[in-house]
Amino acid sequence: MSSSDTFDIAIFDGDGIGPEIMEPCCELLHLACTRVNEFASERTLTLNMQSLAAGAAAYQHHGDALPRASLEAARKADAILLSAMGDPAVRYPDGTEITPQIDLRFELALYAGLRPVRSIPGVPSPLADPRATHIDFVLVRESIEGLFAPQGLSKMIGDEQAEETMIITRAISEKLFNTTFALAQRRHNDRRAKGNSAQARITCVDKANVFPAFAFFRKLFYEASTRHNQNNNASLSAALIDHAYVDIMSLNLVCHPWDYDVMVTENMFGDILSDLGAALIGGMGYAPSADIGDNHAVFQPCHGSAPDIAGQGLANPTAMFLSGAMMLDWLADKHDCKGAALAADLLVRAVDTAFATGELRTIELGGQSKLNDVFNAVRQQVSALNIDVS
Repeated sequence: MSSSDTFDIAIFDGDGIGPEIMEPCCELLHLACTRVNEFASERTLTLNMQSLAAGAAAYQHHGDALPRASLEAARKADAILLSAMGDPAVRYPDGTEITPQIDLRFELALYAGLRPVRSIPGVPSPLADPRATHIDFVLVRESIEGLFAPQGLSKMIGDEQAEETMIITRAISEKLFNTTFALAQRRHNDRRAKGNSAQARITCVDKANVFPAFAFFRKLFYEASTRHNQNNNASLSAALIDHAYVDIMSLNLVCHPWDYDVMVTENMFGDILSDLGAALIGGMGYAPSADIGDNHAVFQPCHGSAPDIAGQGLANPTAMFLSGAMMLDWLADKHDCKGAALAADLLVRAVDTAFATGELRTIELGGQSKLNDVFNAVRQQVSALNIDVS
């Protein structure tokens, strides 16, 4: 047996603030691995990172927002870490923005978008209710179909009418729901291991009262629920399995988001609700994400490239750091790598501990903490926190 766990990571630095937040993230990832290796002597954890060209700058320089060489290198990597991409000032001839991050989802069939929404200690929520300090749910967004489906028909009728087609298939939806129930099971098991007996809850968010496509989506969701309980020895038989229309869910997430655990929805609805969720925990600068398929996964912050503040050191890198932690956690699960799981946990705890003092208050929250302030505070905690390898 090899004495090391080595993973090749494809790095896309992105545009605007992208390179500014990627560099410290990579440094923290390497530091977390080093710390874990100090405690776990049986196997060492190593990340080999390769920077690849993509984005608005690549389009300007090479005429291609996602060069074939970059795509193929990413396809061969064990995981892909992607920073904020695009620039509103750089567009294709048809007027649309450069979105290689979406191209990657289609190219690598990344059907499950995971958008965790979790309160970070010390980061204020716009909700006054004290229960807002305990928000912790995951929105699972289908990522390659729905209103974003590339095989859907876009049609312009002169200058009078525009039409789009929503696509929902059994093949992708079943994979999406299998991922959703597996995630809910894992979250439930993790809570129980920590002595938390909270009931698991899986909610399908749709508009099944109006659109047959969403009625089909909901039907497949309940089929997956039955299948999961029949086939999984550690079933979620006691879980609350329910559904909600997207409009009422928008209201519920503002009024009582702490009631939710795992939600699954169509692509466009997920795009909208994930931003609403980010607002509940301090803003887009605190919202990490993952897009996962059968064989590949991309990890990136939910926010954009913010060209208006690029180069000023004002960006909040927290979502980038937490996306890196999600990548480590996914590698741990996929490759049964304890070292990666320890490094992921260390990085998340470091973020929580750094903010818990209340001294860090980032620019979007009206504070004065800049990129390096957040980075240095988190780095200090990565270097100082204990690691339990038992």
